[in-house]
Amino acid sequence: MAKLLKRRMSLPLVLNGCISSLVLAVGMSPTFGAFTASISGQTNSAGAGTIVMQETDSSGTISCLSTDGGGLLLDAASCSTINKYGGNPSMRPGQGDIVLSYVQDVGTVAASSFSLTPGACVQSVPGATSGSATDLCSKVAVSIVSGASTIFSGTAAALGDVGTIDLLARLGLARVQPGGPKIPFTVTTTMDASVDNSYQGLNVSQSLTWTFSA
Repeated sequence: MAKLLKRRMSLPLVLNGCISSLVLAVGMSPTFGAFTASISGQTNSAGAGTIVMQETDSSGTISCLSTDGGGLLLDAASCSTINKYGGNPSMRPGQGDIVLSYVQDVGTVAASSFSLTPGACVQSVPGATSGSATDLCSKVAVSIVSGASTIFSGTAAALGDVGTIDLLARLGLARVQPGGPKIPFTVTTTMDASVDNSYQGLNVSQSLTWTFSA
């Protein structure tokens, strides 16, 4: 009986010793491993591009930029060095003048819209004497062509009434790519062969505004 009691009393001590050993073993075991993969982008950035128009003459020596009129803040300039009507103040009846120029996007953003907006044709008297005619704008024929595409054909007076011309549609382009090919435009002006002395000494002028937008 004494031996049995002694065994019963020693059993909890043995169990307690085993549990303590198990806890100690778990506490000292190494951490379980795992496979990992990651990508970290440290140079994420964004900024605004530029859309800048350049017009050059046929020789490439005369160039106008849209930023000439006040930088990118305004991005609109008046180019008087490329006279697309030729600038001849002494044209004869039936005489014509041809001017070739190029338009290009030299910015970093493609132009999703490209248009030409003609202003009204204005007749003026530059000298002290002149004829009495008042319709010289209707006696000057204007043709604007780009490659095989005719942009306009009619009188200077009629050109001033057409409004804004969608050049992308006329040229069959989706957009004008930055740094892409120069787009040629040939402007031909011809004095009507029927003009008489009443038109002598008169001039016409008309603005032609190219516009890119993105």
